[in-house]
Amino acid sequence: MEYTHLGRSGLQVSRLCLGTMNFGQDTVEVDSHRIMDAAHEHGINYFDTANVYGDRGGTEKIVGNWFATGGDRRERTVLATKVYGNMSDRPNDSKLSALNIRHALDASLKRLKTDYIDIYQFHHVDRQTPWDEIWQAMETAIAQGKILYAGSSNFAGWHIATAQAEAHRRNFTGLVSEQSIYNLLTRDIELEVIPAVQANGLGLIPWSPLNGGLLGGVLGKEREGKRRLEDRLVEALATHRDAIEKYEKLAADLGHEPGDIGLAWLLHQPAVTAPIIGPRTLGQLDAAVHALDVTLDAEALGRLDEIFPGRNTAPEDYAW
Repeated sequence: MEYTHLGRSGLQVSRLCLGTMNFGQDTVEVDSHRIMDAAHEHGINYFDTANVYGDRGGTEKIVGNWFATGGDRRERTVLATKVYGNMSDRPNDSKLSALNIRHALDASLKRLKTDYIDIYQFHHVDRQTPWDEIWQAMETAIAQGKILYAGSSNFAGWHIATAQAEAHRRNFTGLVSEQSIYNLLTRDIELEVIPAVQANGLGLIPWSPLNGGLLGGVLGKEREGKRRLEDRLVEALATHRDAIEKYEKLAADLGHEPGDIGLAWLLHQPAVTAPIIGPRTLGQLDAAVHALDVTLDAEALGRLDEIFPGRNTAPEDYAW
């Protein structure tokens, strides 16, 4: 396993991040524990979750129960969770008010059975809460030893720039990471999010690296009868079939599985720290790790850009 710093921080994380969103939903707890153990065996030390996963807290409880089994599981894990989503019908149990940050953080710590969270992430931008309030709440949590770093998710480029400017005004570190949807088919963040991430020293953590499975060899699996496509994939495949056919043929020519190519492409992007992989089974975890051994040369990267055209940095993408 390779490790790298998370943005400009001194924190070292694995080049793959284990996403836990399926735990408690598609993957039962005992199998979730096996997947987390196997992730450690592969050298993956970076785990991501959120308070809303697993029907409002269920996934964090699974991770916490796994930590409680001992064996230095917590000490070997760089733990990231998120705050923002609705945790009840009460008006202050969502978003990024100081009150919700305090309550949500304490609740996550209890479910996770730990006394600190390495990276506490804003799951979405809160347009109604001022940054002075948000950063004051985070500074307090850091002073209390409950969190170490702050991260964002689903922020636009200007949200990142504003958050960092307000943090710097307070002589505060601010954000060290941003989670965004990013894959060969969804490259909009190349316009402004990636430039903002690079300019502000954030690590980029792509979610949905295989576009919900569309880049994971769906045509081959469909032909072999290994997978029945969900409705959303059928619709997406109808739109992108020509590109997906070329992509899967290129993967075959390169001697790798399509999913390995999709993950490897992200690992070759200079802004990317670690794609989030969200395995439902041990087999899916083992398969994802293969991407670390894939090297794509300039010709292969160029061919992928031809199949899935990207975006140029704004404003040159649409102006001069």
